[in-house]
Amino acid sequence: MIQPNIYFYIPCDLFPQKIPQNINENWAGFGLGIYAWILQTYLRLKADGFPCQLVDYFPQSGIVLTHRNCLSINQQLKPGNNLLLVCIKAESNFYPYAQLHVVQNPEEVETINPGYYIPHWPQPGLIPRDSQRGNQFKNIVFFGHKSNLTPELSSLEWHNTLNQLGLNWCPIINQNHWTDYQTIDNRWNDYSQADAVVAIRSFGKNNKYVNKPATKLFNAWLAGVPAVLGNESAYRAEGIPNFNYLEVTSLNELIFALKQLKTNRNLREYIVKNSQFKLNQVNSNQITKKWRYFLTEIAIPAFDDWCSKPRRVQNMILETRYLSWIINRGQSKIVSFALDKLEK
Repeated sequence: MIQPNIYFYIPCDLFPQKIPQNINENWAGFGLGIYAWILQTYLRLKADGFPCQLVDYFPQSGIVLTHRNCLSINQQLKPGNNLLLVCIKAESNFYPYAQLHVVQNPEEVETINPGYYIPHWPQPGLIPRDSQRGNQFKNIVFFGHKSNLTPELSSLEWHNTLNQLGLNWCPIINQNHWTDYQTIDNRWNDYSQADAVVAIRSFGKNNKYVNKPATKLFNAWLAGVPAVLGNESAYRAEGIPNFNYLEVTSLNELIFALKQLKTNRNLREYIVKNSQFKLNQVNSNQITKKWRYFLTEIAIPAFDDWCSKPRRVQNMILETRYLSWIINRGQSKIVSFALDKLEK
């Protein structure tokens, strides 16, 4: 049987003016979801010898993989008779006309049908902690977007607390729009002077962030730096709290965790040592293998199955999924409205 062409689609308006020559280059564009997922996946598969194409037009046949944000430009894009659409959902909404979704949190597989979990790529060009730092514990880092950092950690009080502990708060925070990478500070790859990672979107246990990835944990493991993280489903799915990272649910717990790390060298070494067992699962080579498996064992059979169906059946499937999406979205809005009323 002839294998279908496999395309990675980025619309012309979003197509990058520059494509990195080296996939491990610390290119600022990889700070955008559309390039981190679509362009990087294409480049890594291509470098691994997997046949695929990067295009700026929506093909008429074959297997097309694209980011959910790319589909926001034209919400009516539908797969034809001979096309399988794979939506990289990332942090966005379900796309009703995609036959398959790839999600970045294993917990989300339960809510997206059919959804398949593939880990987000770790930071390209990652520079691990400098071994010459030895037992120093001074620099506490956060690499990420402002929206992914709880407001308490942007306060003067937080800075003063760390100063009193003899620690430096060293965040590299970006606030760019999802289409703009020109203003991105791309030092997110440099863990050479980091002694611990702190990454907390919010305190508490109520928000599991089922649409968020475990990337900050992966990067900390690969950098050889202990991580202090919030109570999130992705971190718990991939790691083990108090074994290969520390979990906190309040500001007081965070301060206590940093005090422990500062005064207890054995704890730091314990967490970093335990994370070494995960490195073979979260590095780029392993994730490339997961992509190859997904495309050959999941996407191609799904394409064959789709193409074997009469067009009227295909249309019925697409319209049923669309109606289901409309109903679920309406129900979610009603629930959200009711909760707002109750809170008031």
